[in-house]
Amino acid sequence: MTEIETPEAPATRSGFVALIGAPNAGKSTLVNQLVGAKVSIVTHKVQTTRAIVRGIATHDNAQIVFVDTPGIFKPKRRLDTAMVTTAWGGAKDADVVALLIDAERGIKGDANAILDRLKDVRQPMLLVLNKVDRVKPETLLALAATANERVPFERTFMVSALTGSGCKDLLDYLAETLPLGPWYYPEDQISDLPMRQLAAEITREKLYLRLHQELPYSSHIETEKWEEKKDGSVRIEQVIYVERDSQKKIVLGHKGETIRAIGQAARMEIAEILEQKVHLFLFVKVRENWGDDPERYREMGLEFPH
Repeated sequence: MTEIETPEAPATRSGFVALIGAPNAGKSTLVNQLVGAKVSIVTHKVQTTRAIVRGIATHDNAQIVFVDTPGIFKPKRRLDTAMVTTAWGGAKDADVVALLIDAERGIKGDANAILDRLKDVRQPMLLVLNKVDRVKPETLLALAATANERVPFERTFMVSALTGSGCKDLLDYLAETLPLGPWYYPEDQISDLPMRQLAAEITREKLYLRLHQELPYSSHIETEKWEEKKDGSVRIEQVIYVERDSQKKIVLGHKGETIRAIGQAARMEIAEILEQKVHLFLFVKVRENWGDDPERYREMGLEFPH
């Protein structure tokens, strides 16, 4: 049933917007900026968004559900293939597809390949040029013109995901153009990622921020216990899985210093999001070849590629 707009109650709009782009184009930072809260992990390491994280923004009378897909790149391993498949699946199911391009890097490599594949996408598409504060205006205009010659974008937006510049224009446009209809989520919800998974994502971010040079990409975190205490606090136990003993030593650090620092940073942020006291306990376990275990993929919300 279509909602009728009356003077007293403007009709609501809602829809899913898939953000796609090359790894490190700034998708997670942009989702966090648009939602106004931390829902997606942001690190220096490429391909940190593994499963689709939905951030939910309420703007005017619209509920805009952002699907932050994994970065689209040339897959080398099984995990990579699962992530790329998930990313294109997220784009296929959305009402609007927004391509984010790092204006500093321009159209090359992965971004170039994505533009080629967008020709097959049926939904309305938007071009979002990010990091515009670091690029000359004439470079930006040339970049926008080149991309629009290759793909029929409805609109082009120039933003800085880091400072928020240009983000309101994007939200205004989406709030006016998404389909009429009821909202999908309660008004105060910012993500549909279960809290246990979000807590694991936060710890994973802290792990990468601390060890992004030394730690290989194939580490995985699971929240194994979540216990609400009588005093209103919550006890959380998480396991950091790595593939080798040498990696375990790196995560623990000298006399456990590294894991303590990671735990402290994660605990503070989880407590802020939950708005309650958090007791966080981290354990490190070696699980060889977890990258070939279908069960791990299901836990991450990815499809296991056969």
